[in-house]
Amino acid sequence: MARQIKIVRTDLELECPHLDQALRATGAKLVLLPDDVTEADLMAETRDADLILMCYTPITAKVIENTTQLKGIVKYGVGIDAIDIDAARAHKIPVVNIPEYAESTVAEGAFALMIALAKKLVPIHNAMQTDGWAWPTERWMGSDISGKTVGLVGVGKIGKSMARMAGAGFGAKVLGYNPNMPQDVMHAAGVEKCDDLQEMLGVCDFVSVHCVLNDSTHHLIGADELACMKPSAILINVSRGAIVDEEALLQALKDGVIAGAGLDVYSSEPLNQTDHPMRALFEMDNVILSPHLTFYTNDAMQRLEDETYARCMEVLEGRPVTVKSKDPRLTAQENGVIFKD
Repeated sequence: MARQIKIVRTDLELECPHLDQALRATGAKLVLLPDDVTEADLMAETRDADLILMCYTPITAKVIENTTQLKGIVKYGVGIDAIDIDAARAHKIPVVNIPEYAESTVAEGAFALMIALAKKLVPIHNAMQTDGWAWPTERWMGSDISGKTVGLVGVGKIGKSMARMAGAGFGAKVLGYNPNMPQDVMHAAGVEKCDDLQEMLGVCDFVSVHCVLNDSTHHLIGADELACMKPSAILINVSRGAIVDEEALLQALKDGVIAGAGLDVYSSEPLNQTDHPMRALFEMDNVILSPHLTFYTNDAMQRLEDETYARCMEVLEGRPVTVKSKDPRLTAQENGVIFKD
C-alpha cells in the first residue's frame, strides 16, 4: 500500500479554506498547526512531512534537520525571514514564496493608512462618536498629499505600486531609497532615486517602508534616521516590524520628533495591550495600528491560495518549483527549482 502524503500547514489562524480543501482532495493528510506552536511540537509533526506550508511560524534549522521526508517549504506569503534558508539549501530542500499576489493590495493598505493619518480621520471619527460634531479648529487641521513628497524605503513590487498611487494618482513627488536598484528602473516607476537615506528622509512629508527584512535592513530606520525627519512627517510601515527600531520610534512619537505613524507590522506579533513592549502605541491618537492585515482582501486571498496550490503540486509531483521572487536568498538555490524571468 502506498504511503500517504503528509502536509503540515502552520498558522491555521490565517484561514485558507479553498487551499485546504484542494490539498485534501489530492488524498494527502493535512495537519494544521496554530501560530503559537512550539518548536518541539512542530518538529514532531514535520518529522515525516512531505511538505511544509508556513506563513509566520519560524522554520528553524532544527526543524529542517529533523525531517526525513521533506520535499519542499512553501511560504504562503512574501517574507522569508522566518525560514532558515541556509539549512534548507544544505539539505537540498527547495523554498518558495508567493511574491506577486498582493502588490497593489498592500500598497493600497499603506496608502489608506497614509490618507487616514494625513486627514486625521481616526481622531475626527472618535470625536464624532463622542461629541456628535467637530468644529474646524487647529486640532483637526489635516494635510494634503498632493504636492507633497513621499519617500519610499524599498522600491520593489509593492513600492512601485505605492509610487504609482502617490505620484500619478495624487500628484506627489516620489523619492526612493533602494541601493541595488538602477536609477533608470526607478525612474520608469516614477521614482527619483536617492543614494543617501538620511538625506531623503529629511525632505519627505510621508515615508513608507517597503523593503524586505534581512541583515542589512534590520533597524534600517533607527533613532538617527527618525531624527532626520520633519516634525510634521508621517511614517508608514507595512513591510516588517524590525526594519524600524521600534523603541526609537516609540520615543520619537512621544517626543514629537515625527507627527505620526501607521503600522501594520511589529517585531513581536501579535500586539497586545497588557505586556507588549509597544503597548503605549494604543494610547496615541496620532498612530493607526493594523493587525498585519493590509494583504487581506478577497481578491488577494484568492490569488494567494491559487498560487500556493500550484507551488504545492509542483513539490508533490516531483517537478521543479517555480520561484518568482528576485530575493537573492531564493535565487541562490540550485536544487529543485526553476526561475521565472
